[in-house]
Amino acid sequence: MASSESFVGLRRADGVCGIGLRQVSGLRRPFSSSAAQISICRRSYLPPKRLEVRAGGDKFGKHFEVSTYGESHGGGVGCVISGCPPRIPLSEEDLQFELDRRRPGQSRITTPRKETDTCRILSGIYDGMTTGTSICVFVPNTDQRGHDYSEMSMAYRPSHADATYDFKYGLRAVQGGGRSSARETIGRVAAGAIAKKILKMYAGTECLHIGFAPYLHNTKYFIPGQILAYVSQVHKVVLPEGVVDNETVTLDQTESNIVRCPDQEYAQKMIEAIDDVRVKGDSVGGVVTCIARNVPRGLGCPVFDKLEADMAKAMLSLPATKGFEIGSGFAGTFLTGSEHNDEFYMDEHGNMRTRTNRSGGIQKKQQTVTRDRHETELIARGRHDPCVVPRAVPMVEAMTALVLLDQLMAQTSQCGLFPANAALQQQIVQDPNRSLITP
Repeated sequence: MASSESFVGLRRADGVCGIGLRQVSGLRRPFSSSAAQISICRRSYLPPKRLEVRAGGDKFGKHFEVSTYGESHGGGVGCVISGCPPRIPLSEEDLQFELDRRRPGQSRITTPRKETDTCRILSGIYDGMTTGTSICVFVPNTDQRGHDYSEMSMAYRPSHADATYDFKYGLRAVQGGGRSSARETIGRVAAGAIAKKILKMYAGTECLHIGFAPYLHNTKYFIPGQILAYVSQVHKVVLPEGVVDNETVTLDQTESNIVRCPDQEYAQKMIEAIDDVRVKGDSVGGVVTCIARNVPRGLGCPVFDKLEADMAKAMLSLPATKGFEIGSGFAGTFLTGSEHNDEFYMDEHGNMRTRTNRSGGIQKKQQTVTRDRHETELIARGRHDPCVVPRAVPMVEAMTALVLLDQLMAQTSQCGLFPANAALQQQIVQDPNRSLITP
């Protein structure tokens, strides 16, 4: 019988074994027009494997991806945003408002470093609209004082990232802490401003026309009212539950004082607490509470990409953050299951809602250790915040917006291809005279 043979060889990338496939044709067999023979051979020689390491830590998000760059005392800082939808009206002024809220030197209770934090959009915009390509935002550093950190080139500041960077990389950017400086958050706040705008456009949230306090130059802007954060604790001064109504609190209330607490009485107490430690060269911490209104339903994915899991990562990535709570937080452990449940009810517009939402650094003279393992005494110099909490407010809002937009884009890409289940996924009408929005 006549036959013809062809041979195809396959080899694994590591060369461990080869697979040969031989096809025999022209064989006259009943019920078969061809036969295949497979041979597997194993090589005795194992080539050395190459170790590949991918550095990470500068990117956040999977769909709306943000990469921050720059260091505290370098030429500048900023971000690159990938995945922004096209045809979004955007200008540098949209970003500048949020950056002005974050910038240093706003008042006596922030770092005295003077930076205008004026941003430039270098790419991704044409004729006032996003193009769908990467957006690069740049903010120059103009008030660097590298000589303030000369003592820290050899001695580590306790509770800072100095020693950690040396242990990990074998070197570090001494001036200002490099990437560990809160100045890195400029890129987050700029990207968060874009995310806020997109969320507002999608959810139909109205803008608020607000005038601000003198320390923000009395500038007026149109701002989305969807994500709002405020200071609820400074050191031992705690804003009592119920003093601020999270359903009605507004941005102008938060921005009416330098500590960003919407209650004037407690705001003054917080300012006094910061002043007490500021004059002693010390610092205190606090708590920022963030509210997100009109959030679309269905965001988050089981089991590792839950919305609250992404929120926790986002917030704990902010400098100096040591804890995160959502809904009732740790206080929920003091309640029974029946007390903690969020009861459902129908509102006046026939929408199903829940009645509750329970589920929902200056350094003084200190002892330290130098790089060559000698004990020493260090006075950390430079310009720092006696309480960074007020400036953290726009940072928390920005990270909240980034998580919500990234999850919204994931939800739309997976569940928005076909019509929704009208019985379960209908949008919520809060006011018959307003556009459709979701809670």
